[in-house]
Amino acid sequence: MRNSRFKKTAGAAILTLSLLAAKANPQNNQQPPPKATASAKDPGVRNGPAAAGGAATSLTGSESILFNVGKQTFSEVDSVFGTLNGETDSGLGPSFNMNSCAGCHAFPAVGGSSPQVNPQVAVATLHGAHNTVPPFITIDGPVREARFKTNPDGTADGGVHDLFVITGRSDAPPGCNLAQTNFAPQLSGGNVIFRIPTPVFGAGLIEAIDDATILANQSANSAAKMQLGISGRGNYSGNDGTMTRFGWKAQNKSLLIFAGEAYNVEQGVTNEVFPNARATTPSCDTLGHPEDITNLVTGAASDIVNFSMFMRLLAPPQAALSYGNVGADSIERGNGAFVQTGCALCHTPTLTSGNSPIAALSNKNVQLFSDLLLHNMGSGLADGISQGDATGNEFRTAPLWGLGQRLFFLHDGRTADLMQAIQAHSSQGSEANSVVAAFNALNDSAKQDLLNFLRSL
Repeated sequence: MRNSRFKKTAGAAILTLSLLAAKANPQNNQQPPPKATASAKDPGVRNGPAAAGGAATSLTGSESILFNVGKQTFSEVDSVFGTLNGETDSGLGPSFNMNSCAGCHAFPAVGGSSPQVNPQVAVATLHGAHNTVPPFITIDGPVREARFKTNPDGTADGGVHDLFVITGRSDAPPGCNLAQTNFAPQLSGGNVIFRIPTPVFGAGLIEAIDDATILANQSANSAAKMQLGISGRGNYSGNDGTMTRFGWKAQNKSLLIFAGEAYNVEQGVTNEVFPNARATTPSCDTLGHPEDITNLVTGAASDIVNFSMFMRLLAPPQAALSYGNVGADSIERGNGAFVQTGCALCHTPTLTSGNSPIAALSNKNVQLFSDLLLHNMGSGLADGISQGDATGNEFRTAPLWGLGQRLFFLHDGRTADLMQAIQAHSSQGSEANSVVAAFNALNDSAKQDLLNFLRSL
C-alpha cells in the first residue's frame, strides 16, 4: 500500500535532506530558485472511472441512509421560490455564485472540485436572469468566487462578492431590481482575487484528526524542516482555542460551519449557522430568515446538516497502483522522490484520526498528504486576504489525495498543469523555495516519476 512504501523510504530520505538543503542554499530560501527547464510533463488527468464519490466503508444502515439523503440534498438545484423546471429546492439569492453545491463540487464525482464545463456560464442567464458573465469566468475554466482585497476607503475587505443576482429571473419577486456587481474597476485596480472549490472527499476523516496529532506532526522532522526553511503553524478558533482546518486558509472549524457559510455565500441561502441576510435590496428579499431551518413539525434536518453529513461520510479518494502507460515502478520511484525532495514535510502522507462516534472514521490512517497547517507561500501566491490567524500570504497545505483526477490547481485555479503548480510554490518569501529547488535539481526521469506519482493519488 502507498503508506507502507512511504514508511520504507522516509527514514533514509530524511537523512539526506540536509544535503539537499545545502545544495538548495536554504540560507537564501527567501529567494526563489531558477525555474526548471525539463522534458518532464504532467501526464494529465488520470483516466478511468472516478476513484471517489462513494460512501465510506463499513457504515451502519442508518449512516448509509444519512449519506444518501445528504447526497440528494447536496445535489439539489435551488430556485428562488417554489419549484421551477425540475429544480427541487427554494431560497436562491438574491445574490449567488451557483445554484447547487454539486454544481461546484462536481469532478470527478459529486463532492469533488470544478468540472470540465463551468456551469456558472449557463446559470448567469438561467430563467431569464440579466447577468453578464465576468471575464474571469470561462466555459472551460474553473468555477470561481471573487473576493476584494480592500474596501474603497482602503480598509481590509476580504469578503466574497457574488457574481450574479436574481434580477430578471422568472421566479424573482415582483419589482426585484438588484444590480449585479461591476467587477471591471476592481479588476483594473488589481483588487480581485479568486478561489476555486476545495474537494470534500474524505472530509469526515480530516475532521476526526485530533489537534494533538497535527501538533505532533508539526514537531516531527524539525531539523530537516528548519534546514529547508519550512515552519508552518495552525489556524485557531478565537473562542475555544482549537484548530480550524477546512477551506483554503483552514478558516473553518467544522463541516457544519463550512456548509453553513457556503450555503449563505455561494447560494445566498440563510441558515441556522448563518441566519442573517447579506446586504441586498428589500424587494428581492421576501422569504424571511433564516430560510434553511430544522423542521420543528416533522423533525426533518436542515439542508446544512444534510450537507455536512454527506461530506462527513464521503469516502476518501483511492490511489491507483498504475494507470495508462504509467507503471507501478515509476509511481514507486516518484514516491521516493516526493519524500527526498522534502515535499512530504508539508504534504504529510498520513495522519491518524482519533476516536469518533462513527466507527468508519475512528482511529483510521488518513492518507491525505497534508499537515493541515498554514505556510507562507510567498509573494507569487499571496492573495492579500486574512482569515482567522492566516495572513495574506499563508495557505493551508492542500491535501493531495485525489490529485490524479483534479482539473485545476492552486487556490485560484490559475493552472491545469502540475509542473506549473509546483513552480508556482516558489517566489519571494515562500517556505517552499528550497523544496522547489530540490525538485528542479532532479534529472528529467526523476521529475517525471514524481509527476506520475502525483497523478496516481
